[in-house]
Amino acid sequence: MLRQWSVQSSQALVEPEPEPGVEELWEQEMERLRSSQALVQELPYAMVDKRLIRQLREPEGVKTSCWQRWRSRRQTAARRLGEAAQRLARGFGLWEGALYEIGGLFGTGIQSYFTFLRFLLLLNLLTLLLTAGFVLLPLVWLRPPDTGPSLNFTLQCPGSLQPQTGVPRFHNRLWNVLTGRAFTNTYLFYGAYRAGPESSSSYSIRLAYLLSPLACLLLCFSGILRRMVKGLPQRLFLGQDYKSPMSVKVFSSWDFCIRGQEAATIKKHEISNEFKVELEERRRLLLLQQETRTQRACRLLTYLRVNVLIGLLVVGAISAIFWATKYSQDNKEESLFVLLQYLPPGVIALVNFLGPLLFVFLIQLENYPPNTEVNLALIWCVVLKLASLGMFSFSLGQTVLCLGRNKTSCVSYGYNACDYQCWENAVGEELYKLSIFNFLLTVAFAFFVSLPRRLLVERFSGPFWAWLDREEFLVPKNVLDIVAGQTITWMGLFYCPLLPLLNSVFIFLTFYIKKYTLLRNSKASPRRFRASSSTFFFQLVLILGLLLAVMPLGYVVSSIHSSWDCGLFTNYSAPWQVVPELVALRLPPPGQRVLHYLGSHAFSFPFLILLSLVLTVCVSQSQANARAIQGLRKQLVWQVQEKWHLVEDLSRLLPEPGSGGSVGPESPHSRASRPRSFCPGFPCPGSPGPRAPRPEPCLEDPARPGGAPVPAPRFRFPSGSEL
Repeated sequence: MLRQWSVQSSQALVEPEPEPGVEELWEQEMERLRSSQALVQELPYAMVDKRLIRQLREPEGVKTSCWQRWRSRRQTAARRLGEAAQRLARGFGLWEGALYEIGGLFGTGIQSYFTFLRFLLLLNLLTLLLTAGFVLLPLVWLRPPDTGPSLNFTLQCPGSLQPQTGVPRFHNRLWNVLTGRAFTNTYLFYGAYRAGPESSSSYSIRLAYLLSPLACLLLCFSGILRRMVKGLPQRLFLGQDYKSPMSVKVFSSWDFCIRGQEAATIKKHEISNEFKVELEERRRLLLLQQETRTQRACRLLTYLRVNVLIGLLVVGAISAIFWATKYSQDNKEESLFVLLQYLPPGVIALVNFLGPLLFVFLIQLENYPPNTEVNLALIWCVVLKLASLGMFSFSLGQTVLCLGRNKTSCVSYGYNACDYQCWENAVGEELYKLSIFNFLLTVAFAFFVSLPRRLLVERFSGPFWAWLDREEFLVPKNVLDIVAGQTITWMGLFYCPLLPLLNSVFIFLTFYIKKYTLLRNSKASPRRFRASSSTFFFQLVLILGLLLAVMPLGYVVSSIHSSWDCGLFTNYSAPWQVVPELVALRLPPPGQRVLHYLGSHAFSFPFLILLSLVLTVCVSQSQANARAIQGLRKQLVWQVQEKWHLVEDLSRLLPEPGSGGSVGPESPHSRASRPRSFCPGFPCPGSPGPRAPRPEPCLEDPARPGGAPVPAPRFRFPSGSEL
């Protein structure tokens, strides 16, 4: 019996003889590999097999010349050098070590906030580079001639009041720095920029000053949109229901190149945080699936009631901001104006501080789940933050530009010339004060609230101090604060061109302040954030802030009269009027006709129709790709199931246990308990890409009774790896 079993075992281990048709299948597989466009280095084969495939792809009868071999080696060396340069740049990148430490200790969600700070710093530096390169340097180099004395014009102001040459000033250097009065005659504000007539110079400072903010906003929009859609293709391919197996995280998360104890500790925290995020998401989905219709209806009614109450609070907060701004601008007496300088920023800060607390209190009264509390409060905080800035802009426009008001100077000059001789500087100073105040609040909360709270909690013990505990580091709240500051910077690009420089310094200091607060004074929030979802939310809020800044800027540039006594556009009805003037001066008649045609309805309507067709084609192609992806996923599932069917068919052909022809012991697990697929619904990890249609996996052997199926022949490379 033992001899018979050993003979059968040796026969089973012998390679089967090539069946008829094997050569044809081999030729088909070789032809597929020869015509494939996939990179050889990405194929799942051994190096010996890859060399064979590379030889197959070379043209027949053509020998590679020395020049071609040298060029191939040069391209390979250039690619490796570029990869090494990228790794070196990442190693010397800004805050790389700090970001790695934060990501390991507190998870990728909190790390994404600090990465977001670095991204905003890059945007501000690029904006500053554009402004300095196209406006400041040419202005210093060309040294435009003196434009002469200011225009002499008489305003008919009510009560025989003449335009103010300057509002009352508080004689304190620090106070003048905080309010912007110390930089009124510098390039920080619009009023200090001067230029001669357009015909006197070949370079137009006015056009550069006008187009620089628009180019900066377009650049920022492109960068934000690119970061927003960066993870979308992967999310669309994986789908909403796909979850990475936990076994992958358990067995492949550790980095075996780690040698230091500190790096090992950080890596352990990082893996632990990944497990917490995964388990929390699965628990949330399980709770949603177990919810009944009655519970869902009650939850929706509660949502409606809470949202109505919070909406009323938001309306009241916006009204308070509007009246505070209007009151501070209408009361310019010397005894009150010094105290009212920071009234609008103070009210905005108070609203943004008390608003989220009231939102969370109202939501907690309804006993919502923790995730629901955070999401609902976050949405209303975004609305409050952006609405407060929008109302601040509108109230400034109503006071300075007389939007919705009838005044003598507004009818004659297009703005409130009786109270604001240079209204662009006035708006720039308000935005400057708002930016300064936001940064001072960040410093004050870090060192006068969070730090004393941590010291008191560590010093004293008791139920109250245990309840108080350290401050939670809330990522959404900190993101909204930094987005508000960036939105103010974008709103002030025209009135305060060097405001990005100021904001860059603030962001740089904010990174270290927040890092100190996180590591020393705060504790991580119990709700974990995934880096991909956090990044998408950050970019979405940032785009909303960008749109909020673009709308008033576009209206001012195209429709509002510039100041008569300061700035570059003193003789223009609107800043945009410099564009048609330069077109008439610099372009030949054919170029002018082309531009007029591009700006006419005869071009815009066909262009919109063509754009609609292109978008329709893109949407249709996207839908077709989605259907193809679903089909490929089903095909991969079918291929895995087919392999299991082949295994079951082969198992049925083997002798039953206990018979003399048994090849070995039977597995204790029955065939019915075997899984139908290794990874249903998604390609198995490490599986190669989709292949061309291959022949039937089973062949009928005419020598066997009934044409019993036999396993398909396996093709092997020289290294022994199978096709």
